[in-house]
Parts: sequence; C-alpha cells; structure tokens
Amino acid sequence: MSEQRREQITAARRLLVKVGSNALTDSRGALDPSRLEALVDALAAVRARGQDVVLVSSGAMASGMEPLKLKHRPQDLASKQAAASVGQSLLVAQYGRNFARHGLTVGQVLLTVEDVARKDHYRNALRTFTRLLELGVVPIVNENDTVATHEIRFGDNDRLAALVAHLVGADVMVLLSDVDALYTAPPGRPGSQKVELVADIDELDVDTNGGGAAIGTGGMETKLHAARIATASGIPVVLGAAEAAAELLSGAPAGTLFLPTGKRRARKLMWLAYASVTQGELVLDAGAVRAVTERQASLLPAGILEVRGDFGVGDPVKLISEGGQVVARGLVNFDSEELPAMIGHTTHELAENLGEHFDREVVHRDDLIVKRRKKT
Repeated sequence: MSEQRREQITAARRLLVKVGSNALTDSRGALDPSRLEALVDALAAVRARGQDVVLVSSGAMASGMEPLKLKHRPQDLASKQAAASVGQSLLVAQYGRNFARHGLTVGQVLLTVEDVARKDHYRNALRTFTRLLELGVVPIVNENDTVATHEIRFGDNDRLAALVAHLVGADVMVLLSDVDALYTAPPGRPGSQKVELVADIDELDVDTNGGGAAIGTGGMETKLHAARIATASGIPVVLGAAEAAAELLSGAPAGTLFLPTGKRRARKLMWLAYASVTQGELVLDAGAVRAVTERQASLLPAGILEVRGDFGVGDPVKLISEGGQVVARGLVNFDSEELPAMIGHTTHELAENLGEHFDREVVHRDDLIVKRRKKT
C-alpha cells in the first residue's frame, strides 16, 4: 500500500491540498504562525518537484478572532462574516510572506456556491485558476464567508475542496486535518482502529459521531463526503494530519488513502452531479427509468409523465420516478413551456406535427448523471 500511496502523490501533475482551521490554530483558537509556516514549507517542496499546488485553506474566521478580541467562535452570521472579513486579508498576507521565502507568489480566490452552481460563473472560475497556474501562482482558495448566507453556502471547505479539485483537474486531493487518519470510531474510543486504505468508500463501516471542533465547521463526516465526491470522479484522496504534511505530500505511508471508485468525468458532468442547482423535475414512467439507469439511454419525450418547475433550454433538472425517487440529473434540451405538449409522444410524431426542431432527445445521455445506488 505504501508504494501505491507514494505513486499517487509523486506522479501527480497537480495536487489540491485542503487544510482545516483546527490544523492552523493554537489552543486559544488563534492562528498559529509556526503551523502555517510548516505547511507552506511542505507545499513549497511539492512545487520544487515541479508539481502544481492549489490550496484550499480555512482559517479566515480564526484569523479575525484575535484582532476583534473574540474569545470564542462567533455564533451569529453577522459576527462570523465580520471575523472572516478581518481575518481573510491577514490569513492571505501570512501565506504570501511565507511562500515568498521560497520565491513563490500567491493569489487569493474567494468562491461562493453561485460560482460553481451557475455555468457561466463556473467557466469564469476555471479561466482564473488556469491562468494563475500558468503564471506559476499558488492559488489560495476559501469560501467567501463575508457574503455567504446560511442558506447559500458550501457549509464546509471539504466539499469546496472536492469541487475545486475537479475544476482545476487535480490528480490527487489531500485533506489535512487535526487527526492523523480515518478511524473506525472516534480515536479516543476503546477499540477504535486506524483505517489505512479505503478501496470503496460506499463499503465503509465507521462511526463518525465525533463532531467537529470548536473552531472548524467540519468533522470526519464532511471529509468522507468530500472523499466520496472526489473518488467517484476518479480522484484519489489522502487524509492525514497537517503536522505530517511534509511526509504525506512526499508519499510516505501515513494517513488514509481513498482509491478512486469511478472514472474522471467531464467538468460539465461533475458540475451537474455535485454543484448545479436544479430548476425543475421530469417525472418518468418505469420504462424510461430503466432506459436511463440500466441502458444508459437518452431521455425521450415518450417516457415523460409530468413536467414540474420553470426552466429553460440547457438548465439542470431532476429526473424522478413515479414514486418520487431521484434517479438522475440532466441538462434539458427544451424549456418548461414546450415540454408539456410533448409528453407521451415519439420524436417521429413530434417532428411530423411540430417540426424538425422536436426530433431530438429531451435529455441526451451525454448530458445525464445517473444517481449511484449504494451497494447492499
């Protein structure tokens, strides 16, 4: 396993590294400069090997607590946003000074859910990352907490990291935390055992009821969710302690390695599966459900029973069964005003009655993501 882990890391052209707040702060919850310095040294060593690095870093709110004389993590949204506003510039300045010691320049990239949920914003973010990396810049990514709301946010930087990993074409995602690996139960619990290799995350049997710590927003459950997104899209994941970043990033046998369970998807399909906000629903009959899920066929109008919502051409929609189960997501080729008249008809009938424009799939199979069923 150690050889497999080393190959995943050292052969990677581009790494996405995510570090949590707890891994960057001291016992008081304030940013610990020595921890950040050690992390930067480890990342600079990766760059020295000729590999690209994109860093998703929490810690903005923690960085703002001390200047604002806050002794505890804020609970109300306005105070959280204020702390993040003050702390984000301080955090990036710290990174800038430390990377400069290695002759490297950093660039700040603040994202909101809308930046990955809307296709035009998604493309803009991709262009920005692409150019930064072409210029040799180390992107420092965080959620834009100063404008995010409870209702419209990623919720944790683990999920953000998984989405950015695919967006930038990372070959490996490394999650750095305050725990050294995944365990079968919280590490302090009797009988808990370290899990060194996860071949299929859907077959895991672990107890993650440990919760996050006082400073961070995520716990082990959010890291597993991020690992599920990444591995399902062909990206291996390494989970380990931030204090062992140098060893982990050199491929040493530490932490937990999650192997890919799926093939790398096109960015469009990754966006559709995990980042898009659906605008409507198409209810399918049993035959259409089988065609989409089992035969990997396109969705035709003859298999649609009902159209719900208000959407336009190219919008993401849910495909659901008569029983209400979501079976897939897809990019629709007709708007919600056109579709009701097409329900139950073949494309040949529609072309004869309405014109050649209607002789095509409602959702093409190349624009479909079928919901993966958990193994039993």
